[in-house]
Amino acid sequence: MSKPRLVVVGNGMAGMRTVEELLALAPDLYDITVFGAEPHGNYNRILLSPVLAGEKEVDDIMLHRRAWYEQHGITLFAGEPVVAIDRPRRLVRAQSGREVRYDRLLLATGSQPFIVPVPGHTLDGVIAFRDLQDVETMLAAARQHRHAVVIGGGLLGLEAANGLLRRGMDVTVVHLGKTLMDRQLDQPAAALLQRTLEHRGLRILLGATTTEIVGKDRVEGVRFADGSAIAADLVVMTAGVRPNVALAQSAGLHCERAIVVDDTLQTFDPRIYAVGECVQHRRATFGLVAPIWEQARVCAAHLAGAGHRRYVQQATATRLKVSGVDLFSAGDIVGGEDSEDLVLRDPRRGIYKRLVLQQNRLVGAVLYGDVQDGPWYFDLIQQRTPVGALRQRLLFGKAQCDAIAA
Repeated sequence: MSKPRLVVVGNGMAGMRTVEELLALAPDLYDITVFGAEPHGNYNRILLSPVLAGEKEVDDIMLHRRAWYEQHGITLFAGEPVVAIDRPRRLVRAQSGREVRYDRLLLATGSQPFIVPVPGHTLDGVIAFRDLQDVETMLAAARQHRHAVVIGGGLLGLEAANGLLRRGMDVTVVHLGKTLMDRQLDQPAAALLQRTLEHRGLRILLGATTTEIVGKDRVEGVRFADGSAIAADLVVMTAGVRPNVALAQSAGLHCERAIVVDDTLQTFDPRIYAVGECVQHRRATFGLVAPIWEQARVCAAHLAGAGHRRYVQQATATRLKVSGVDLFSAGDIVGGEDSEDLVLRDPRRGIYKRLVLQQNRLVGAVLYGDVQDGPWYFDLIQQRTPVGALRQRLLFGKAQCDAIAA
């Protein structure tokens, strides 16, 4: 008898991690076909920033080369995005016209960058920071041009800005919010980060609303709501992403902000699963790697017929991939009426720590300048460990708290 057919739509990190987990559990269960929009194997998208900054080469970030697919008997159609799913006939259709039938379908379509729809956003030189092609475009711009503007002062925007700065461009970061990385950092940590980045040569404009990208054929500048403008040969949009749900919607799958899945990562169609940034689970969507890896483990177990796992959302942690900048944020850094903060400030050494406690447990942490205890704090958050006995020394880290226990 022929094997059941598993078709994976999306050759990125989420889909291929799920396939890896599935191969570990049931290596011969499925005949696997993978469709990818990009014309190459799977790479580590998280490490695009070090490639841009010149700290890594493209070869260093490849996770699965074509030989890996061949080795595992996987059929890869790279550079062939899927444009339609025929659920009654159980087949997918690629842009090339290729049709492949499935018994199980895994959607890992990821997300797409949000391009701020201001006048001029379609000019040459206005790009996102999402894939290898975007990095190539930025590197070419750095060789030929001088002025870069990055719209968005979040994690990705600062990594893009740092990379372009390292490549010799004059870089301005434009951020709508009052502080950098306002989703992950509180005001004191953001102020320390801004001071460090400005000292390195970045220009940062906060509370700035972009109203127009100026230019004839290619971008020449950016204009703001207050009437001011700055020169720009390259504009990089990092103002957020949107889950890629168009394919699922056109197939009649239930979508809200993203593709709605249950605790097994199954969609409303029991033959179709979804993982990664295209997924909505209990109203939440996902952009960090840790929850997506857990989704891959759970989904693979169910595809393998070992369906005892359930996906449970956990606290997430954030690090900025800018060499020489030590920053860590995890859990609930806002707190509430019944929470309290433990704060340590050492301005001379550029160190700031803030721990958020609630009902005798650590629920959030912001660290700047000294992040070595970040993983330990994160573990305390995830395990909901009572920390009352450690309270007096908690800010001073694991070594001091271990000394109490000893």
